[in-house]
Amino acid sequence: MPILALDQVSKSFGALKVADTISFALEKGEALGVIGPNGAGKSTLFNLITGNIRVDAGTIRFDGEDVTRQPPMARCLAGVGRTFQIPQPFEKLTVFENLLVAGAFGSRKTEKEVGDRCADILVETGLYPKANQPAGSLGLLQRKRLELARALATDPKILLLDEIAGGLTEGECQELVETIRAIHRRGVSIIWVEHVLHALNSVVSRLVVLHFGRVIGDGDPETIMASRDVREIYLGIDV
Repeated sequence: MPILALDQVSKSFGALKVADTISFALEKGEALGVIGPNGAGKSTLFNLITGNIRVDAGTIRFDGEDVTRQPPMARCLAGVGRTFQIPQPFEKLTVFENLLVAGAFGSRKTEKEVGDRCADILVETGLYPKANQPAGSLGLLQRKRLELARALATDPKILLLDEIAGGLTEGECQELVETIRAIHRRGVSIIWVEHVLHALNSVVSRLVVLHFGRVIGDGDPETIMASRDVREIYLGIDV
């Protein structure tokens, strides 16, 4: 049984259709990439999966359960974790305190109960040396890592990464890729929306292509990137 399955999911804002009968499934332990030009509906897709936006039609099943009408908190508690394109930590809290908040509210446990796990996540994401530093003092790479760490603190079964490599240098990007690979090796299922294609393709085994809210491609990265339609969509981007 897939960990996540979307069946004919649609969403419109007035006359603008941002998700048009989207259907695909994610297997347990799979790493899937989602690509498409700006405005293709990639972040909207994540908002539909997490429940931040309600679908107009279609169904979303997570871990065998229909979650189409469940609120975001219920989906988080069930095991759906995500990052956002623009990190927005609690800037006056320390890095460790940010994780404690995510861990406690994302699992309905006490800070004491999630403390050891949060400490392990700091090590895993390379943030342990910054544990007692205010989150507002972090640079971009550390903020991206903190965004990832907070998502992991909710103990997700599936991790949604929204352009987490954007704005990083090549070296910083490679460091982040290694961290994501390690998380995937632990068995966490991943859907990664990204424009930095060489980073994305070094982790995922499958790509879904969105264009104007529709799935126009679904397959292994080599086949998808050789597609004429995909190349036309990415005209001017080094693939």
